[in-house]
Amino acid sequence: MAEKIHSISLMTRAARKTGRPISALVLMQQAQQLEQSEEEVYETMRQSYVVMAESVEAGKAAGVRSTSGLSGGDAFRMEQARLAGNTLCGDLFTGALTRALAVSEWNAAMGRIVAAPTAGSCGILPAAVLSLQEARGLPERDCVMSLFTASAVGLIIARNACIAGAEGGCQAECGSASAMAAAALVELCGGAPEMIDSAVSIALGNTLGLVCDPVAGLVEIPCIHRNAAGVAGALVAAQLALAGIQSPIPADEAILAMKRVGDAMPSSLKETAEGGLAATPTGRKLYEQVFGHAADTGHGCPPGCRACKT
Repeated sequence: MAEKIHSISLMTRAARKTGRPISALVLMQQAQQLEQSEEEVYETMRQSYVVMAESVEAGKAAGVRSTSGLSGGDAFRMEQARLAGNTLCGDLFTGALTRALAVSEWNAAMGRIVAAPTAGSCGILPAAVLSLQEARGLPERDCVMSLFTASAVGLIIARNACIAGAEGGCQAECGSASAMAAAALVELCGGAPEMIDSAVSIALGNTLGLVCDPVAGLVEIPCIHRNAAGVAGALVAAQLALAGIQSPIPADEAILAMKRVGDAMPSSLKETAEGGLAATPTGRKLYEQVFGHAADTGHGCPPGCRACKT
């Protein structure tokens, strides 16, 4: 695949034509573009996978709290429920939820994470891949290679739509991460390239229109719980695709649809903390809890603070 990665369809056609996994083609292309050996590029990605695993362990420990005090401890609670067998959907699903919460909470606590593709959606991809690795005893190399497939999906979305909540809403962050994770899961399970296309489309379709409305303008509420929902959506999309269920809408068209929806969103729903959950009475109280409040100007509130009317 000598061409730059511009579309999911191009990527899947190249995989079909060569009979090689998408990840192998992406690794080869990246090595050529960076003028490095494939092993050097692989090792860089492996180090990112190590950081992902470390952020899970750090984030699910007892006592993790964000600087704001708004979040922390949910990953620990989820892990305790898993260990106690208090689960609805089995260990793989619960483990994925735990890891997604852990990485997101570690990010809010200013810990070291891998933005995949953003800090606000950092828990979804590691939760998916690490959970499947544990459940099936997969080799580390296979898991690292699946990140190349995921990264290619993220790159295509970024080029043809966006991955920033400020530009396209949370569909561009957690939606993109969910699509990336779904692609990685399908490859890890031996799915065909066409299945990856369907998984990406399904994941994006299921998050289409998701707004970005961070309470107090912080990447905590509802972002952390949306990471858990994002990995759940990735598992759904991957399972459907692996069962041979095709998305009627090609992934490339789903990406363009996401862009159009993002462009149509009002600014109040794109990371400004002026709408959605951020604008609820409790959301405003949490803002005051973190930043305080004064009736006059100069209090540090962002433009549009409804409590201060600035």
